[in-house]
Amino acid sequence: MQLVRFGIVGATSALVNFLGVFALVELFSLKPLIANIIAYLIASIVSYVGHYHWTFASNAEHHKSVFKFYIMLGMNLLLNEALYAFFLYVVSLNYQLALILTIVIVPIFTFIVSKLWVYR
Repeated sequence: MQLVRFGIVGATSALVNFLGVFALVELFSLKPLIANIIAYLIASIVSYVGHYHWTFASNAEHHKSVFKFYIMLGMNLLLNEALYAFFLYVVSLNYQLALILTIVIVPIFTFIVSKLWVYR
């Protein structure tokens, strides 16, 4: 059940990320990598609240979990941007498909680190 809750919160966060990137690129002409950083940080709020209160129903003190979460977030953001840049500039995918692939791959790392460290 925890994996299902993780998927629901993750999908919600991913949707916020994707729609944020799309809006920032299409409406404000930002470069996809810059738009991704902004949208990712906004989506991280959805992710933290959902995972802390629902997915992992953490008994850990909030200030300890949020600190660990933002350390993990920094690692994830680097991984996210590296994968996104790879798909954009090495594989030459359009920014939307590159973002979808990135959003599918990064949560595997996120689940493992969240379960074993952040919300433990």
